[in-house]
Amino acid sequence: MDLKEVMAINLRRIRHVKKMTQEELADGAGLSVRYVGAIERADVSASVTVLGRIAKALGVEAADLIKRTAAHPHRAR
Repeated sequence: MDLKEVMAINLRRIRHVKKMTQEELADGAGLSVRYVGAIERADVSASVTVLGRIAKALGVEAADLIKRTAAHPHRAR
């Protein structure tokens, strides 16, 4: 699983825990809803600037969005 997929999983999980819609997150981060959805589907890679804006809108550290957990360990390729 690549980092784009890890971020997609973490973003969706954290957003749900915070009980935020994609629209609310997009508004808080100054992004389009379509772009937030594409990040959550791992269709696009977010820049570090966007990563920071999303983290701020969610009230978490940027590292929380790209941290691998037991649910998605790093796999050797």
